[in-house]
Amino acid sequence: MNELKVIGCEHIGKYEFTGIEGGFGENKKAMLVKDIAKIHERPVFKINELINNNIKRFKEDIDLIDLKHILQKDVFSEYGFSKAQWGNATNIYLLSERGYSKLLKILEDDKAWEIYDQLVDNYFNMRQAIKENQPSLVAGKRLEIMEKNASTRKANLLYKIAQATSSETSSQSLLAQAAKELTGEMTIPIMKRKEYSASEVGELVGKSANMVGRICNQLGLKAEQPGQNEYGRWSNSKSQHSDKEVPQWLYFDEGLNAVKKALNIQD
Repeated sequence: MNELKVIGCEHIGKYEFTGIEGGFGENKKAMLVKDIAKIHERPVFKINELINNNIKRFKEDIDLIDLKHILQKDVFSEYGFSKAQWGNATNIYLLSERGYSKLLKILEDDKAWEIYDQLVDNYFNMRQAIKENQPSLVAGKRLEIMEKNASTRKANLLYKIAQATSSETSSQSLLAQAAKELTGEMTIPIMKRKEYSASEVGELVGKSANMVGRICNQLGLKAEQPGQNEYGRWSNSKSQHSDKEVPQWLYFDEGLNAVKKALNIQD
């Protein structure tokens, strides 16, 4: 284990915590669970409880270190603890970046991942670039973060507008633009097509579902199972008389129009 060193008070946005290097490798950043708990607005004992309940997932000296077991009692103030806090604590965990990411998978909330991005970009990585006097790397990283955050906000706004619009075409176009903001590619979603069952087609043309099926077979409209074509697609649906799923041919508008044409029905 590399020697631990407290590098002072760190600030990332509105978050303040004790910066620590070493333990997991030379100049590698680490964070105390007590600071992580404060940032994520969780009680320290709850974070410790999550770690202890999943301790098999964490590798000692790689993901976490229990300072209570390796440090002398008289250094508590250096790490931001009172004498009582240090003495009463069963565990005083220090997490590496890898250990912190494992904890996030257990926390499983959106805020946790948002904070993680900030800490990785601005603490675990950027601070080292500053120390190594790489201003171009720092500036580039900061610009990358700003651009990424701006794209995420824009994509989120486009998504909200898409959900609010009543036009299916406009909604799909907005979602495609949102996807481009996040991925850099204009991914056009497959437009949802109106579909009709044989019964619904029968109601529209004044025939029974069985008659519609026979006309469909005569015209050769159905694709090979389980595929689809311009006239419709195969889908699995529950049988009326059992829970067993049976294949059902669903008609697109083109299939409906083909049946109408065969029956000489004009729109």
